[in-house]
Amino acid sequence: MILTGLDRLLADPAPLRGRRYGLLSHIPSVTAELVPAHVALAAIADMPQVLFGPEHGYYGVEQDMVPSEDQHDPWTGVLIRSLYGSDPDSLRPTPDAFRGLDLLLVDLQDVGSRYYTYCATALWAVEGALAAGCEVWVLDRPNPLGGEVVEGNLLRPGFASFVGAFPHPVRHGLTLGEVVTLELRRGGRANGWRVWEVEGWRREMLWPQTGRPWIAPSPNMPSFATALVYPGMCLVEGTRVSEGRGTTRPFQLLGAPHLDPMELVRRLDGSALPGVRFVPTYFRPQYQKHAGRHCGGVEVVVTDPAAFRPYRTGVEVLAVLAGLTDPAELWRREPYEFVSDRPAIDLLAGSDALRQRLDAGDGVRGWVESWSEDERRFRDERQGALLYG
Repeated sequence: MILTGLDRLLADPAPLRGRRYGLLSHIPSVTAELVPAHVALAAIADMPQVLFGPEHGYYGVEQDMVPSEDQHDPWTGVLIRSLYGSDPDSLRPTPDAFRGLDLLLVDLQDVGSRYYTYCATALWAVEGALAAGCEVWVLDRPNPLGGEVVEGNLLRPGFASFVGAFPHPVRHGLTLGEVVTLELRRGGRANGWRVWEVEGWRREMLWPQTGRPWIAPSPNMPSFATALVYPGMCLVEGTRVSEGRGTTRPFQLLGAPHLDPMELVRRLDGSALPGVRFVPTYFRPQYQKHAGRHCGGVEVVVTDPAAFRPYRTGVEVLAVLAGLTDPAELWRREPYEFVSDRPAIDLLAGSDALRQRLDAGDGVRGWVESWSEDERRFRDERQGALLYG
């Protein structure tokens, strides 16, 4: 049986009683009985003084890059402070945000990809709280993609952003508690925080093996199948091709009005990617890219999760799209997560190497092969931060 950090705290609530605490969490922050974290905590200790909500809002109602406003929780009346507003300063809470608190609890469900913004929100909140003299407890949860596989290039200097805040590979194989542990140790912080570990989780476990129900941590992460392909298919956000937002299968679908599904499948099958197949299809997004238009594309179907390498798959997908699209029409040029001076694809890939290779008509094999050294370095560095196995 899997017990999250929240479950373990609820089973031993004495350390929480009498504390003036805030809680950073969201809709999948629930107990084993599916009770929301702030409601469960208030039942065994004092009410949280303040709630903090990440991107998409505390209740996960906002789409990507839509700011959330401060509000009051309708169930408890407690103030919810948004950590995703209309400017980049809103992403990093200052020590003043924790005034009057002596403890910050962090309970966020991450999905194991560098792009996913909850790790950045968690660490920046932790740093602000520690600067305010506030103790921090991270209530850990499983990494849905497991903790063994590390995949991808390290983020390069000059390419950090909200969708790539740390020099990690895209698939880092860490829980949120381990990410916070690694980054705080990198910063020389040894005191004032602890991680309430998950009981019963092993690094080889993918989400279905945990026995926990999937509760969408963001509007376009509706299932484990979505999380499984996300480390690769999120790269499509950096293009003008739809990544399936506005459909019921975000990140599992990709396409555009100019694409021929059968030709896409023919080229993708030629890449001989392990553990995945591509099904030709058509779809019509209801919002965002190509809203209301008939798109040709593919559905990404994982046939063997153990063999599947999502990031490599996403890179090969971009290589195929580059061969079917005018370079001037391929890349997204609108500001992306408060950044306007670098293309979105560079922020997602963590460098400009992928874009430059594809623009030049070069293959991606050499770049993909270069990941092995980055992956080795990161495995070595993360070793001291591993909390499980």
